[in-house]
Amino acid sequence: MSESTPPAADDDGRPWYQAVTRYQWLVLIIASAGWVFDVYEGQIFNITRNDMLREILQEQNLSAEELTNTVNDYGDRFLAVFLAGGTIGGLLFGSLADRYGRRPIMIATILMYSLFSGLTYFADSLWQVGILRFLVAMGVGGEWAVAASLVSEVFPPKARAQASGIFHASSVIGTWLAAIAGILVGSNWRYGYLVGILPALLIVWVRASVREPERWQKKELDTNRRNRGSFKELLTIAPWQRHALAGMGLAAVGLGTFWSVTVAGQNLVQEMLASSGLSQGEIGSRAKFAFGIVQTAGGGIGLLTFGPLSARIGRRKTFIVFQALAFLIVPVACYLPQTYGQLLAILPIYGFFTLGIHAGYAIYFPELFPTHLRATGTSFCFNGGRLLAVPILLLSGYIKGNDAIALPDAVTGLSFLFLLGIGLVLLLPETRMQELPD
Repeated sequence: MSESTPPAADDDGRPWYQAVTRYQWLVLIIASAGWVFDVYEGQIFNITRNDMLREILQEQNLSAEELTNTVNDYGDRFLAVFLAGGTIGGLLFGSLADRYGRRPIMIATILMYSLFSGLTYFADSLWQVGILRFLVAMGVGGEWAVAASLVSEVFPPKARAQASGIFHASSVIGTWLAAIAGILVGSNWRYGYLVGILPALLIVWVRASVREPERWQKKELDTNRRNRGSFKELLTIAPWQRHALAGMGLAAVGLGTFWSVTVAGQNLVQEMLASSGLSQGEIGSRAKFAFGIVQTAGGGIGLLTFGPLSARIGRRKTFIVFQALAFLIVPVACYLPQTYGQLLAILPIYGFFTLGIHAGYAIYFPELFPTHLRATGTSFCFNGGRLLAVPILLLSGYIKGNDAIALPDAVTGLSFLFLLGIGLVLLLPETRMQELPD
């Protein structure tokens, strides 16, 4: 897309959803279902990892304290493995989707994360868990980029932001499904991963229902396959280079603040309740409810709001508004509440702005690149952002682990990253109501 891409016509003034065809709705449902299970595969590990790692490590005859420390250590290591796998898989499959088509690569990525999630049922050693988490993450990272590109190419400009926002907001369902599965399986963690095979059924639906977007079919005829999905072109040709690098930084801000700021909502609740005289079990239960249900519900509404707002005022302005208000709400949540009830009242707003910006990645990134680089560029931004987020996670762990720094101070300090996100958005063009670049 050149900076002068003409805006698309906003034809008849009808609500965006009235112009959406049955096939377009079908594509959105299929893409969202894939993303729901993407998120499930990531979150089920966070929910079951203590039971999993304790069972695997029980033969090492560790003391209770040593076991807890080892479980926490390997939990963080496998999170890093998952981030690395998502990055590599996203970049690989994004490029392949531009070369060989959206449908076959979506099928391959769904099959990949479903199969290796199911095989986790049989894991009985740390190295097996590490390899399987890496392979699951490769499929997860690849599927998001392909699905986001597919939705953006199938929907018209008038409905694109709303559809892409709904697509990304479906992640909340994946989080809730993982939480419900975790509750149902209890300490029998293996069954949570066996459930992860179910997305493989999507493959039949994708194969039968999804066809390649007309844009991609036309580009296949017009462009040499070697030039499609080219990282060399993406990173050396203007303006794609600037879009890719600024987009990657923008995603890194969102992903880094998710793990360091958004997830800290649970820690703020735990700290507030620590001196209340409640048992550790009760504190943990209330914290999970506050974060997993109350804050996540606010975040889900934020994800759904981002699309309509960006369709009205533009992508860049919406990113700026969300990040500016996220920066402001963090110290409010950290310092203002004096009771559990007061914190519960603020957490939905906290989640709304700190999580809501993530819908913008599915909306904005596919609009920044031409058809033959769309999945590659989208994946580079989002999954490259995963890699850039690793130093933020390390910094977050160091600050929060420093006894001299109070948790509210640490979380508030990390919220300054949202200001960096505002600066990065200013480096990118506005794409509201414009046709996708060819």
